[in-house]
Amino acid sequence: MLNLLAISGSLRAASTNSALVAALARNAPAGCRVTVYDGLGRLPIFNPDDEDERTPREATELIDAVTSADGIIVSCPEYAHGVPGGLKNALDWLVSRDAAVAKPAMLAHASPRSLFARAALAEIMRTMSFALYQGGLEIALLGKKPPEVEVILAEPGNVLAMRDALTAFADFIGSH
Repeated sequence: MLNLLAISGSLRAASTNSALVAALARNAPAGCRVTVYDGLGRLPIFNPDDEDERTPREATELIDAVTSADGIIVSCPEYAHGVPGGLKNALDWLVSRDAAVAKPAMLAHASPRSLFARAALAEIMRTMSFALYQGGLEIALLGKKPPEVEVILAEPGNVLAMRDALTAFADFIGSH
């Protein structure tokens, strides 16, 4: 069983990115399990003085989850042409660890307009030595209300797109 960890970069209750990673978990193909990380909002602000034996429990839980996953999926909104602070903070907790080194990672997008955040996130993750999969997934959910989002994510074509993206990512992990 391939264990994937999905992280939404949004803290909003009605986040389309969170809805997308939840749908990926529900629609994972046979042989893949997607677990959604839900601790982003509980992470303390990264401080290098709090590493090693002083690492907060919440950060240790994230580090352990990334370390034990076979691959990472990140779905990230764009705030002011950048990566939201909460997600960047989570990545900062991983910078000096081995958790990210050569860890396969895939980006999933809920908005076709998040081009600046995509580029910034890809650069951050490459710099951290994630093995960034060049494929990915985009399902346009921007501006949709939660009931509409659920309908869109349940459409057969989108379910197939999610399964195909996860299958391709699993193949990438297997060849890595």
